[in-house]
Amino acid sequence: MNQSIENPLHCDVELGICGVPSEAEAFVETPPQTQPLHIFYFTDPICSSCWGIEPQLRKLKLEYGHLFQIHYHMGGLLPDWNYNKGGISKPSDVAVHWDEVSDYYQMPIDGNVWLEDPLPSSYPPSIAFKAAQIQDEQKAIRFLRRIREMVFLEKKNITKHAFWAQAAQEVGLDGDLLLHDMTGKGLALFQEDLALTRQCAIQGFPTFFIHNQAQQVKTVFGFKPYQIFEKAILELLPVAQKKAITVERVLQTYQSLTAKEYAILTNCSFEEAEKDLEALVQTQQLSRLSTPKGNLWRKNNLTT
Repeated sequence: MNQSIENPLHCDVELGICGVPSEAEAFVETPPQTQPLHIFYFTDPICSSCWGIEPQLRKLKLEYGHLFQIHYHMGGLLPDWNYNKGGISKPSDVAVHWDEVSDYYQMPIDGNVWLEDPLPSSYPPSIAFKAAQIQDEQKAIRFLRRIREMVFLEKKNITKHAFWAQAAQEVGLDGDLLLHDMTGKGLALFQEDLALTRQCAIQGFPTFFIHNQAQQVKTVFGFKPYQIFEKAILELLPVAQKKAITVERVLQTYQSLTAKEYAILTNCSFEEAEKDLEALVQTQQLSRLSTPKGNLWRKNNLTT
């Protein structure tokens, strides 16, 4: 599959990139002094490789999150459908492509949203995320996770206000304020993100720039195994000590899990992860959302 990709929605699963493979220019700025490390993450709500990398990112947060602050930037994967390149020229082309991505990353994705209620753009949910950040950074991250679950597993067109309002309510954000900020501050922040993405010559997602206080930078471009992220952390901060991950800590921290996430987080096989998660369904600690491409397990008292 390593081919020239001209279409932003085409995700090369071998390279782990949604977009155009390119040499991104390291984003260098003086990080705030609040943490030893800062991670600048360029992404998009409908980037399937970004969904595929959730297990690694969640593990990084549990093991080394006490040492870094992560900054989310929206890259603008799909402005609209005014192009015809790279083998994906209409929404129905994405449905088949997402099936392939799902199998490769072992992360559940139901591409039928592109057949039943296709998204015209990824800009509206990106702006909604920036508006959510104005209210609360951590709730905004949970909001992003929730709208990704909606589009990847629940076949919901997340360009629609009803779904932003639902996600906002579920994670504790003010939905009316979010909608208001989308036409003002949220839109301005999204435009700043787009400008920064162009400045760094980023054309593919996910892209991570990891900084230390000496302004040294490591870049992780595309889907990479967890060891690559950990290596970058340790090269930038050799004294870094990771925190232990237990099943209890995983369940306490994350309100929803895929089998792949649970497997990566707890160092077990995919099959063992499914068995453990199903056992938690039997004890009514979790509920299961089934899709044609796999399951999502959620805490029964929460939805995200």
